[in-house]
Amino acid sequence: MEEQSKPGKLNVLIGTSGSVATIKLPTIVQELSKYEMLEVQVVTTPSALHFFEPSQLVTAKGEPVKVWTDEEEWQSWKKIPDPIVHIELRRWADVILVCPCSANTLAKISNGLCDNLLTSLIRATNPKDTPVIIFPSMNTLMYEHPLTRKQIKIVAEEIGIEVNGPISKTLACGDKGLGAMTEWRDIVDLVVTRFLTKKMSIGNTYLVESCRGQRQ
Repeated sequence: MEEQSKPGKLNVLIGTSGSVATIKLPTIVQELSKYEMLEVQVVTTPSALHFFEPSQLVTAKGEPVKVWTDEEEWQSWKKIPDPIVHIELRRWADVILVCPCSANTLAKISNGLCDNLLTSLIRATNPKDTPVIIFPSMNTLMYEHPLTRKQIKIVAEEIGIEVNGPISKTLACGDKGLGAMTEWRDIVDLVVTRFLTKKMSIGNTYLVESCRGQRQ
């Protein structure tokens, strides 16, 4: 793998899937990058690329953010002991977010499918060791479907993945109701308050306020 972990930094791996809420991804990435003790990389599904261009993902300083695709999973491996991308990414990450998590990706995760880089990554991750948080985003009727309730229960109770959201608002399709992804500001705040401050407090006396002071 060409991307290596930097000592002392919180490594945040963001998976994104084919939901219109993916248009919020550039903002989430840029806001997280303002914290100098935090490193971000992105894993995208093919359908998510309908909503953003990898070149849109840049840090607050304008530097490109690494975006991993399905193609790289296979291009990097030719023979033993070549690196396996989804395993190397699991080792790199301190926390994994799937935002947004589409109905399709939710169904795949709950059933253990690993047919792309993102689902392979999730299948290879033990949430007890590396926290995994999904942020569902779908139409209200899709969210209220009986299968969705079952899948969320499996993901949360049997696999141990945290489910955050969705929230109620006017959706991209014009419908009003439950199904929108958690607000991007709340996603950023969750990462900072729950994970970055903990990472920085190990071996020192940093508090939430000092973490926020690390913004570039």
